[in-house]
Amino acid sequence: MEVISFSMLIILLFALFLISLPLLLFLIQNKSHSSKNTTMFPHGNMGWPIIGETLEFLKLGRKGIPEKFINDRMQKFSSKVFKTSLFGETMVVLCGPEGNKFLFSNENTLVKGWVPGSIRKIIPSAGNVSTNEGAIKMRKKLQTSFKLETLQKFIGKMDLAAKEHLTTHWDNKKEVLVFPLAKNYGFSLVCQLFMSLDDHVEAAKFYDHFAVLLAGLISIPIDLPGTSLHKAIGASNILRKYIAEIVRQRKLDIAERVESVPQDILSHMLLTSDENGQFLNDMEIADRIVGLLVAGHDTVSAAITFIVKYLAELPHIYEEVQNEQREILRSKPKGELLNWEDISRMKYSWNVAREAMRLASPAQGFFREAITNFTYAGFSIQKGWKIYWSTYSTHKDPNYFPNPETFDPSRFEGNGPAPYTYIPFGGGPHMCPGNVYARLVILVFMHNVVTRFKWEKIFADERIIIDPLPKPAKGLPIRLQPQCT
Repeated sequence: MEVISFSMLIILLFALFLISLPLLLFLIQNKSHSSKNTTMFPHGNMGWPIIGETLEFLKLGRKGIPEKFINDRMQKFSSKVFKTSLFGETMVVLCGPEGNKFLFSNENTLVKGWVPGSIRKIIPSAGNVSTNEGAIKMRKKLQTSFKLETLQKFIGKMDLAAKEHLTTHWDNKKEVLVFPLAKNYGFSLVCQLFMSLDDHVEAAKFYDHFAVLLAGLISIPIDLPGTSLHKAIGASNILRKYIAEIVRQRKLDIAERVESVPQDILSHMLLTSDENGQFLNDMEIADRIVGLLVAGHDTVSAAITFIVKYLAELPHIYEEVQNEQREILRSKPKGELLNWEDISRMKYSWNVAREAMRLASPAQGFFREAITNFTYAGFSIQKGWKIYWSTYSTHKDPNYFPNPETFDPSRFEGNGPAPYTYIPFGGGPHMCPGNVYARLVILVFMHNVVTRFKWEKIFADERIIIDPLPKPAKGLPIRLQPQCT
């Protein structure tokens, strides 16, 4: 047997100390908390040092039961608020419509927007959640690009894009894989509408980097070679440099008053200044465009995928949607593109889309940060703590949606769900500005797909998983049957 030298023993003991240090600090912190009046703070489980309960949070999503993380802790600790640790942060989860209302009503006074470190590393502007008046006004000006009045003029272009997509990728096919096609469609459309990138070959190369970015978006924020986060940061850098070149060329075209300058989101951003007359620089605009691409692409592709899924499973719902859309088609001169009047008639179709987003919300929830100490539901929330609200605390609660697993578009008739119970796009000042955009794109796609095809699922029991957004585990393969229009 070899004898360990004294110096080697010292090194081993020192290494053991370093490894154990986070656990010791964690235990000391918990002990100090327990010595206080713990009833002042939300109850919960902080999990492992540093990583907290992040792995459990992500694992349950990939198993297709993301709501279990929220529901189990609501039952164990409190139906209103509990504490955990996610993405390296102390995290308080506010539940139910009361929690949603509290957060949405106290934006920029008690809480502000916050995103996990992985997102901030990949999209730096995502961490720009300043609450000063100038920053707030700048965000509001940029959000005007997504108002209905602005987006109405793009409905015809959305219609053309949907027709082209179906002709290219669905026509003359016996089977298609819906989820990757929906992602392709969503990305191609945002490239066209946000920065007039109509070159499909160029957009396809662009998408390869974008897919790498998405894969690392929600991950443990450790940037080491080989990790999904490291790859995503590299892909983001490539994309932002690429878009910055487009920005520089667009600036030149605007300065030279080129007649063919596109009137898209990019042009609007270039012409929008803050209250002091300051404009964003090229890389800032490129960074924000990347963020918009993520938001505009993910919501649309996920929603379209699950609408197709539920229409395949529920023939009577499909027939109602098809009847509504065929009536609109018959009322228009042949070849005329959709317009806002047509969209406003798609009431049943939109209720179907909303029910699909209730059952499979494109976003699980969103994050906030406490900007001051405050009390909620009798518990003390500390400045700097991160706050999370989840769609799962209300979307599948039978108190607000009876028989919550049943697909029922009639839930949205009349006054619809109770306030703060249906929140696929969030709420308050930080409500997703793309909700109007998503509505238009989704309804235009529904119109085109149900008037051209009927379909059936190949795998009847295909699971829904979260990775990091909801998707069918096998990509939703379907068999197509063309329809006569």
